[in-house]
Amino acid sequence: MLKPTSDVSGTAVVNRTQDSPAPAERWMSSTGVSVEIRGSGTPVLMMHGIGGSANSCGLLAERLSNHGYRTFAWDAPGYGQSTDASVEEDHADIAAALLSELGIGPVHVFGTSWGGVIGAQLAARHPELVSSLVLASSTRGSCITRESADRMLKRIRELKDAGPTAFAARRFRRLVSPVTTVQIAEAVRADMASVRLPGYSAAARMMARTNNTVVLTALNVPCLVVVGRDDFVTGVEESRFVAKLVPGARFEILEDAGHAALQEQPEMMAETILDFWGDKK
Repeated sequence: MLKPTSDVSGTAVVNRTQDSPAPAERWMSSTGVSVEIRGSGTPVLMMHGIGGSANSCGLLAERLSNHGYRTFAWDAPGYGQSTDASVEEDHADIAAALLSELGIGPVHVFGTSWGGVIGAQLAARHPELVSSLVLASSTRGSCITRESADRMLKRIRELKDAGPTAFAARRFRRLVSPVTTVQIAEAVRADMASVRLPGYSAAARMMARTNNTVVLTALNVPCLVVVGRDDFVTGVEESRFVAKLVPGARFEILEDAGHAALQEQPEMMAETILDFWGDKK
């Protein structure tokens, strides 16, 4: 069952963001995974991308919580307020254990980019825990070709050599649409600049060994695949292909959004997701 909100030391934590005056609770699992919780109602597990954190999901989580959903946005192991304790363990299994410890499920699962790769594996292995799956700006993984896997692994050395601030400065512009505001682009950069080497390295290695092609074809949960029109990272065609692989999946393109669509267009993303859920709430 859900424990009282606390950090590692047991001190109560309440987070506030500039765009969200309503408080978000913080909860820490027994294995050191921190979760940001908003609202009440139907539970939604939210998983960020490889260059993000729970903070990346904040604007979307606020909108979903305003419509009667209780959002649980994790900091993956080695990210945000989570510890590095379980970084080398299987991320989908960690997510399943997290839901068990929270005492919730089945849940709607939202995963963006790397988070969607984890979400697909979670839905495949533990369909009883997943009532629906949203794959935003996501992919089959990086083990589609040897070259794509190698490119992913090279990011580890780049982060180690450059440090997170320079690493983010080099990469963040590709994550957003050309029409995205400076304020949102800066938020995306700041999220990436906060990554830590243990968490990012484990995520990159997971992506480099993952090809979810077969996993996606075997999914048996309602699925929405959504992507920004200006996604220059994973791309519209990869998302379109992912949608074709998942039986009965719905596919949507968001205008004026790039790879970081959940931050660039949180209102549009929320409307698309809520429409997909329909009477599943």
